[in-house]
Amino acid sequence: MFPGEGNIPIVSAFLNTKICDEALAAINPTVTTQPGDVARFPWLTSAIQGAEKEILQVGAKAIQTAKSDWDAYETSWDFTTLPLLSPEHRGETLAESYATLRAHWQSMTDEMQTLEEENNRIFIDAYGLSAELTPEVPLEEITLTCNPAYRYGVKGSEADRETRLRTDTMAEFLSYAVGCMFGRYSLDAPGLILANQGERLEDYLARVPEPTFAPDADNVIPVLDGDWFPDDITERFRLFLRVTFGEAHFRENLRYIEDALGKDIRKYFTKDFYADHVKRYKKRPIYWMFSSPKGTFNALIYMHRYRGDTVSVILNDYLREFISKLESERGRLEKLSDDPSASQGQRTKALKDMAIIVKHIDELNEWERDVVFPLAQAKIEIDLDDGVKANYPKFGAALKKIPGLEAKDD
Repeated sequence: MFPGEGNIPIVSAFLNTKICDEALAAINPTVTTQPGDVARFPWLTSAIQGAEKEILQVGAKAIQTAKSDWDAYETSWDFTTLPLLSPEHRGETLAESYATLRAHWQSMTDEMQTLEEENNRIFIDAYGLSAELTPEVPLEEITLTCNPAYRYGVKGSEADRETRLRTDTMAEFLSYAVGCMFGRYSLDAPGLILANQGERLEDYLARVPEPTFAPDADNVIPVLDGDWFPDDITERFRLFLRVTFGEAHFRENLRYIEDALGKDIRKYFTKDFYADHVKRYKKRPIYWMFSSPKGTFNALIYMHRYRGDTVSVILNDYLREFISKLESERGRLEKLSDDPSASQGQRTKALKDMAIIVKHIDELNEWERDVVFPLAQAKIEIDLDDGVKANYPKFGAALKKIPGLEAKDD
């Protein structure tokens, strides 16, 4: 029998002990735990008398550590800023900043392990079970995201886990950068800035009048294989990196990121970013990728800044402009292929590249005609209260398909 609500913190501490693990295994050895199983746990009020203060202190520290870890990631409601950019961790370079942050994470993990073992010890001693149970908790059971042994498991080597942690941390840095590009976050203010439906750049500037890094004006960021637009996502990120860590170490920092990701920044954004984003937000992305059938054209928007004319902006200011630029490139290559002063190799390559561009143009013209133009005319409205699952399909073949989008929410 459990005590009243006033003792919930102590009961919570008890439920996180080895005693309860063993009790549950005996009461119900299946993977499904029922409320009745928990109600049968051996709670002995008399056993913990005199230890309440210590239990509460240990529990409070553990909760604070766990909350600090949870809030360090942008999917937390209480996320304020990226730890990598916080003053206590930031160094002159990304490498220095990551090393400082990694040491902090290890300290958090060690502290949590100590707290969990102390919590075990208190209850094991109180129940007189020191001969049957030990308080030790394996590192992989310290359930902090910053703990690679828990996050990735211990099947691989420690070096492999550290490599994955650095890779994921750099991907989180890029994700935060994209959030700043759209005005969801700001380098100058904590927490969410633009997070209500239909908010505009004016709303951002009302909160951050002189931003260190200004968000995109029209809520459309091209994600292409080259520098076709000045607000291309790769160029915007390079600017973000310069703003956050300075020009002096820009090349060094860029190499550090690309080394961690295992590819150059542009390839990451065009090949991996959206898949990572969809995974991070559990198939309910907040940034939506407008993508042609073969991926020749891609552009991100932020759903909270979506307006009825957003598709028209994509169509007129980006898609048609991109097609026009491809037409110009096709013309240049055609001239080169017929240029008698060019080498045979140059002319042959020009013909091959021109054939590829012609296919790209055909793909985009068809996509514009059959998909994007009708959507632009329709001026579709969305209601964020209905969720991504209801709104994303309204745009059909204009958006990159998300396998499993229709699955039931957790």
